[in-house]
Amino acid sequence: MKYVKNIRKNAIILLIVLILVLYFVLKDDFVNIINTLLKADFGWILFAVIFIFVYWILRALCLFMITREYSKKMKFKKIFQLTLITQFFNGITPFSSGGQPMEVYYLSKLGIKPTKGTNIILQNFILYQMALIVHGIIAIYLNYRFHFFKEIAILRQLTLIGFIINAAVGVGLLFISFSTKFNRKVVHLLIKVCHKLKIVKDKEKSIEKWSTRLNEFHDSAVVLSNKKSIFIKGFIYCFLSLAVFYIIPLFVIYGMGDFNIGIMETISASAYVLIIGAFVPIPGGTGGIEYGFMQFFGNFISGSVLSASLLVWRFITYYLGIILGAITISFFKGDGEKCE
Repeated sequence: MKYVKNIRKNAIILLIVLILVLYFVLKDDFVNIINTLLKADFGWILFAVIFIFVYWILRALCLFMITREYSKKMKFKKIFQLTLITQFFNGITPFSSGGQPMEVYYLSKLGIKPTKGTNIILQNFILYQMALIVHGIIAIYLNYRFHFFKEIAILRQLTLIGFIINAAVGVGLLFISFSTKFNRKVVHLLIKVCHKLKIVKDKEKSIEKWSTRLNEFHDSAVVLSNKKSIFIKGFIYCFLSLAVFYIIPLFVIYGMGDFNIGIMETISASAYVLIIGAFVPIPGGTGGIEYGFMQFFGNFISGSVLSASLLVWRFITYYLGIILGAITISFFKGDGEKCE
């Protein structure tokens, strides 16, 4: 019941923020934005929809490849369904925090024990985070080389903070994965400090819980480091999935009749937008994502085209996943096969 209440609370917060975003996007140019949407070339919009499905397929392929190491009978159809379900839980929770626990749960319905399911999800997360960091570095280099974006202080600060957070997560994963003794000492020290500050109530229970998580990360990283083909293929799948995702605004903008932006500019702007959205504590990064889109893509397009493109892009890349994920949950069934 508590989890259901959290979902409802997050959904209410998301709805309120969505209404506010729509108000600020539409309030100054409502008629022109609607006219732009009505005149859109839906051939280009269809390409955008196809690419979001390609993105989900590539994400599913990475997860499927890892899962097959634990269950040879696993079917791609089930993993693709799981990927859609993850879009729902990521979309309705702050920082996309609800996706991974639910992935472990639904993998258990497919016969994979939670301990092994956790390792699968952690391996997938490590690969995705590495691809995200590489894309961020590429975007920063492209902007440094070609000066795509105006120097706006708050944007520079937000993107810097977002990139540092993503990079810190990546570096942290490496430390957690390969330096278990050091990490145990750090975790024990932090928990002791938090216990003295009355933040942590049960010191021993917290130490035990975090030690288990550190071991899980370590085991996952060892599997990836020992199986080079999985590591390389998984990274390629994740890297390509992000590239596909970052190109989607290009088709949306072309659909609105504006062709004053190219692939490099689109990929760079998209990467910057997602970097900002990574630390907005609202489901889907709502508010921050829209602000980032308006500011970065506003360097290439403007007026009703910019606002209309934002609305269509946001629906395709975010709300469509939530809708399809919610529908998939209703039809998802486990195989009942046990993974030993």
